[in-house]
Amino acid sequence: MITRTLPFVVPRGLNRVEAARYIGVSPGTLDKLIAEGRMPEPKPVGARRVYDRNALDYYFDALGAEAEREKNDFDED
Repeated sequence: MITRTLPFVVPRGLNRVEAARYIGVSPGTLDKLIAEGRMPEPKPVGARRVYDRNALDYYFDALGAEAEREKNDFDED
């Protein structure tokens, strides 16, 4: 029987450290972004707090758009 390893798949639910690493920041920076409303709050799953990877993607995409809107607001006279 031939077996092959499957490519690594990022799970849908991430813990705090994994979520921070997923978006490329430190856990402390993730906490700051959440406090500012720029990243989503984790979801309670039993006794754990789990970050939804899809929500992280959505908020991460909005970070670039947010900066672009601010730039355009100041550029217009």
